[in-house]
Amino acid sequence: MRIVTLIACALCLAAQQTATRPRAADIGLTVGTLAAGPLDAITDVAGVRVGHATLNRGDSVRTGVTVILPHGGNLFREKVPGAVFVGNAFGKLAGSTQVEELGEIETPIALTSTLNVPRVADAIIDYMLALPGNENVRSINPLVGETNDGYLNDIRGRHVGSAEVLAALQQAHGGVVEEGAVGAGAGTVAFGFKGGIGTASRKTGGYTVGVLVQSNFGGTLVMNGAPVGRELAAGGPNTGNGSIMMIVATDAPVDSRNLRRMAARTMFGLARTGSSGSNGSGDFGIAFTTLRNPAKLLSNDEMSPLFLAVIEATEEAIYNSLLRAVTVTGSGHTVQALPIERTVEILKKYGAIGSRVK
Repeated sequence: MRIVTLIACALCLAAQQTATRPRAADIGLTVGTLAAGPLDAITDVAGVRVGHATLNRGDSVRTGVTVILPHGGNLFREKVPGAVFVGNAFGKLAGSTQVEELGEIETPIALTSTLNVPRVADAIIDYMLALPGNENVRSINPLVGETNDGYLNDIRGRHVGSAEVLAALQQAHGGVVEEGAVGAGAGTVAFGFKGGIGTASRKTGGYTVGVLVQSNFGGTLVMNGAPVGRELAAGGPNTGNGSIMMIVATDAPVDSRNLRRMAARTMFGLARTGSSGSNGSGDFGIAFTTLRNPAKLLSNDEMSPLFLAVIEATEEAIYNSLLRAVTVTGSGHTVQALPIERTVEILKKYGAIGSRVK
């Protein structure tokens, strides 16, 4: 109970700090051409839930776990079509090979810190085995991704365990998604600034596409074509190494093959933000649809609008992960949040607010 209480307190503090930080839309940053969903979040895809557990203890624990549930039922009994795309495989994505083979996702998707992947996977297995209806299940394929938060966090302590995973699962919800330095984004760094969790959505052809990211990578930040990173000359760690996990949800009638093609388009959105795609950056896309057993699948020729939706939502989700994150100190280091006023000035200077720079 004490751990869960600490998690709840950390979540409240993070929420209070983040409440003063804007999202892309709040500063007039219009990304792309497609309309966003009502929440501009992955939870605009009906049924999708997101939960966080955030650990912020002492001088060195800055980590957590984020879970994404395609629906609120028993995922092992009601699997969803899914796929994985690997842009650069410097990372640990547990469970990916079975998803690639079968084209199905059968557990909540979890994101965490690098060395906590086995612990989180174990907790997901315990959670799934305990669900009613799974009494005789002998195989569970947890899907757990990560980024390395070792600059701000005592990563070797492996502080995320079953209590934190269960807390994230229990408080997972639809509606507004907490962003910034929360959950799996508590200790991450992107472009030399504080990274974290970000989300966005797009609507096209009667379908919704939502994206959630865990940003922790390098390069020179570009926002809507404006050279924000170059102008700010970020002083934080920005070797290019790190990772990003990009989760795509949709309600479109697509199979695992075309979901993999959608997951691949996250890399286009990532590139638009100025990522350097370094050797030490693990860049992963995971996609799923909440629509099971459709009467008719979309054809290949009908996929292009969904591809664009993924690209735009991924780009904006990364911006939101930076805009919503707060300055964090941990393990003897401080990583500054993206300075909002100065960023807005730069965006205005380059005409990037209101329409994309050509």
